[in-house]
Amino acid sequence: MLRKILIANRGEIAVRIIRACAEMGIRSVAIYSDADRFALHVKKADESYCIGSEPVASYLNIYALVDLAAATGCDAIHPGYGFLSENAQFARACKERGIIFIGPDAEVIHRMGDKTEARKAMIAAGIPVTPGSDGNLDSVEHALAVAETIGYPIMLKATSGGGGRGIRRCDNADDLQRNYQRVISEATKAFGSADVFLEKCIVNPKHIEVQILADHHGNTIHLYERDCSIQRRNQKLIEIAPSPQLDEAQRQYIGGLAVLAAKAVGYTNAGTVEFLLDDKDRFYFMEMNTRVQVEHTITETVTGVDIVEEQIRVAAGLTLRFKQHEIVRRGYAIEFRINAEDPQNSFLPSFGRISRYYAPGGPGVRTDTAIYTGYEIPPYYDSMLAKVIVSALTWEDAIKRGERALKDMGLFGIKTTIPYYLEILKHPEFRAAAFNTGFVDKYPELVNYSNKPRPEVLASVIAAVMAAHTGL
Repeated sequence: MLRKILIANRGEIAVRIIRACAEMGIRSVAIYSDADRFALHVKKADESYCIGSEPVASYLNIYALVDLAAATGCDAIHPGYGFLSENAQFARACKERGIIFIGPDAEVIHRMGDKTEARKAMIAAGIPVTPGSDGNLDSVEHALAVAETIGYPIMLKATSGGGGRGIRRCDNADDLQRNYQRVISEATKAFGSADVFLEKCIVNPKHIEVQILADHHGNTIHLYERDCSIQRRNQKLIEIAPSPQLDEAQRQYIGGLAVLAAKAVGYTNAGTVEFLLDDKDRFYFMEMNTRVQVEHTITETVTGVDIVEEQIRVAAGLTLRFKQHEIVRRGYAIEFRINAEDPQNSFLPSFGRISRYYAPGGPGVRTDTAIYTGYEIPPYYDSMLAKVIVSALTWEDAIKRGERALKDMGLFGIKTTIPYYLEILKHPEFRAAAFNTGFVDKYPELVNYSNKPRPEVLASVIAAVMAAHTGL
């Protein structure tokens, strides 16, 4: 087993990995920029080291991180998600220094990170993919010719893209001509590559992804699916496991496809195979994420499998502890990404000091976060503050528990997406499990919620003010 792990990340995922290390008897090493000197992951780790003054670039300095891991006697590096988690060069640098990268092999990361190569691999394995260009586009004229063949609308995508960036929908030739250089520019700035391709746009599909685990001994399993259809501008907001929109035959079919896809590329460790489900119940491969996902929590909740611990065990060369027939689902779980954003102001980021915070609790509630009362949210990173995960035996009870947990959560001093999520939970289409990726755009009025404080919130504020003035 590994003895010491450097966590090449920050925020709630760094805290999550630190906790897994603690349970496994592994020492944890945290890294931080100057902007994160008071961050919770810095306080929780066994050791913590500043890696620079640059807020973002510090977490992206491959050789500084590898050198630090070696200097502090780490066996391995866990990249979490975001930052360098899907960077093949980082995985390769770890291997060159004799440090285990907790993730798949560098060549697999590279191959799956290149969307055109991933499509080719899936086609060869017999996995259904959406119609599109055979490879990268070499000109806008090439793009127009392919689009004319497969028909509009199409999605113009960065080959190395991810996280909802470098992607534009084009409904006609004018859109494609207007967006072609924009996507190339976005791809170059965000991913260092100008390569783009296009696919047929599946209008308002359901976004279904499957969690897989694979070891170095030929064992590959899936942990069933998650529904990520509630999203805004290709950014997920609410995730559900398993999908309340699939029947058992669809569930088994897509799980089998995900395992087949993983085996086809020699995948090891934890990963996610993402699919689109159209209005005719046809699944299409979209992409493969070669890392742990933000929403891994809901899969853990319904299956009882600790995905981060399994990642570490696989990286250490151990076999998976579970066979496919031993993976059993129980009920439903919903994850809410609590973002520091103002939904009533075009989801503008809301950074600043958290004046007061308390987490929701009670049966079937889990909160993953790195915030605390008095924490100053830096403006340099992703706006996600916390993940609230609820679970129950039925879909209806999971929704009710979600409503209770979100109302139970106290987060003051900034704007968040909590009230917006409460409006989504009330909506009949969501409650009936009849939604797709067009839900947020279809119902813009859901941001018109009241900002009037709830009676219990108002009472607590009044009590706090009186205590401050009376010294009680």
